[in-house]
Amino acid sequence: DIRNAVEAARKASGWARSTAHARAQVLYYMAENLSQRGNEIAHRLAAVVGESQAAAEVSLGIERIFSYAAWADKFDGAVHNPPFRNVAIAMNEPIGTVAIISPMEVPLLGFLSLVMPVLAAGNTAAVVPSEAYPLITADLYQVFDTSDLPAGTVNIVTGYTSQLVKVLAEHDDVDAIWCFTDEANAAAAKSYSIGNLKQVFTNEGRSIDWFDAKQGEGRWFLRHATQVKNIWAPYGE
Repeated sequence: DIRNAVEAARKASGWARSTAHARAQVLYYMAENLSQRGNEIAHRLAAVVGESQAAAEVSLGIERIFSYAAWADKFDGAVHNPPFRNVAIAMNEPIGTVAIISPMEVPLLGFLSLVMPVLAAGNTAAVVPSEAYPLITADLYQVFDTSDLPAGTVNIVTGYTSQLVKVLAEHDDVDAIWCFTDEANAAAAKSYSIGNLKQVFTNEGRSIDWFDAKQGEGRWFLRHATQVKNIWAPYGE
């Protein structure tokens, strides 16, 4: 399953080649489609996390998609003027294929909070949803399909997190791994990634309040979803 998910993600390279504006439009469309199905998804989610948390996860999940849709064509590079006769252009580029290990306690909001910045930056993803409540994310496949997200851009694989962390971290076609579960899995993601030197982004086992926008979204995630290419342009007098 992991092999198929990663292969599908690698083949969906058209997402990275699309313009930032086009990606933003898809994410806006995705937020609108999730909003239309919000009550239905909240009802199913309530069966596992309770009505109050379910309503909050759906509402904030929609807001989070809108937020990253707005960021998609605005998190760009910069022009620097170093102390030489040249100009340095710093361009933010997608990393490639990112493996994501979602937090257990907030199955929908945690999933969206990690997947959306990855997509906004132009990456593809192989995602392990909450081990405790994995099926709720299956509803998102329909949302993705009806939002013009290219096939293979997001691939969901369910299973035991501790086993899948190892497989994804050791996979040479995965360019980065994000692990936001517990300290043991965070350490495993780092350890198993040593052989191929992939980028690792974890919460170091610390608790994150995904309902707090200051902790659960923002430039911090976008910086880890991109790599900077510097172009030096010399000039004379």
